[in-house]
Amino acid sequence: MANTAEQAGREAKAATRRAAGSRPMEVLTRVGLACRGVLYALIGIVAVQIAFGDTSQEADKSGAISTLAGLPFGAVLLWVMAAGFAALALWQASEAVFGGGKALDRVESVARTGVYVLVFFTLLSVLTAHGAPSDDQKSQDLTAKLLALPAGAVIVGVIGLALVVLGVYWVRQGVTKGFREELDRGRMSPRARTVMDRLGLGGYVARGVIAALAGIFVVQAAITHDPEEAGGIDATLREFANTPAGPWLLVAVALGVLLFAGYCFGESRWRRT
Repeated sequence: MANTAEQAGREAKAATRRAAGSRPMEVLTRVGLACRGVLYALIGIVAVQIAFGDTSQEADKSGAISTLAGLPFGAVLLWVMAAGFAALALWQASEAVFGGGKALDRVESVARTGVYVLVFFTLLSVLTAHGAPSDDQKSQDLTAKLLALPAGAVIVGVIGLALVVLGVYWVRQGVTKGFREELDRGRMSPRARTVMDRLGLGGYVARGVIAALAGIFVVQAAITHDPEEAGGIDATLREFANTPAGPWLLVAVALGVLLFAGYCFGESRWRRT
């Protein structure tokens, strides 16, 4: 009986791996990577608008999805994106379970799976007319629930520190061009390699800075026991405009986000899957 259960488990894993590596799933995964680029492009554009005084929109994934929903054929586009992000989640889940390499790579795959699942459900919420709360509100709600737990402040503090570490890791990935390992550079022309190097450098550094600052806010929420201190991408980006450098620092970070959007579009073509 035990052997039968083990065999069934192995067959299920093999079937999952075949599904994740099939040609249709590869196409959907690449569509999902391009869709991720669309979201980051919209976030970057809104962040630039915020820097110049237009604070009417949210510079986060939920805001970007709401913007797309208001376009002609927006629902069709969102359904395509939902399929793409579902494929991304399955791909990263299979990487976490079956992929080799370092333990850190598996942890990153687990984190990416969680992010893609959240985006997928946000898309479904908008498509089913339920709407979706902003990333800031979701971050604050989750922080409040965690702070209410025994040792909640410690848990929130650890999460904040993890975000800071992730931010530093992304900055390092950009500066050292570690992202090259994820690209099939053999299929790329010399010009494409140069362009992707520049997009990856600027994009990963910008993502890292945003993640690190968001982590600092979460740590502050743990210290003060105030969930309002925590925030998502939108709140973090707006803080850059409150520094002595003023809105120009936000513009610089927003341009970095746009560079990462460009990297995502290139990644949809040349990423190893």
